[in-house]
Amino acid sequence: MATEEDRDQILALYNLLKGTDYCAWDEDYPSNETIDFDLSRDALFVMKDGNVIKAAISLEEDESVNNLSCWDESLTPAGELARLAVMPGEQGRGLGRLMLQFGMEELKKRGIKGIHFLVNKSNIKAIRCYAPFGFHVAGECHLYDQDFLCYEGLL
Repeated sequence: MATEEDRDQILALYNLLKGTDYCAWDEDYPSNETIDFDLSRDALFVMKDGNVIKAAISLEEDESVNNLSCWDESLTPAGELARLAVMPGEQGRGLGRLMLQFGMEELKKRGIKGIHFLVNKSNIKAIRCYAPFGFHVAGECHLYDQDFLCYEGLL
């Protein structure tokens, strides 16, 4: 679980990814306020090598996403994973998949039955990362000025 002491490294990781290929994050998101929200809910997790953060993931709570009509009601209660971030030099080594697996296990521990999340339609790296898990596309949506695929699955 991330701590307040991890904040600067997490924000630096987020900022490193902004503007990179396939990343739709902008100068305002994710931010210190995003980190505040995640830390307040014990919902931010990091992978470290010594004291260096290599990856991060959040358990999200976003009513705009939860209220989309495409989700399968039989998968409720459902949780959402968001803000999966892997250091650029560490990408392609399976860390994203490890973080996803960890996030899913954490959701299970919290009594969650299903998972859903959004992936920007142009984020080919993320789509490839999620493929081995067998999630299915429940629909598409346009939120936050972006076009997303809506993925879901049973935990």
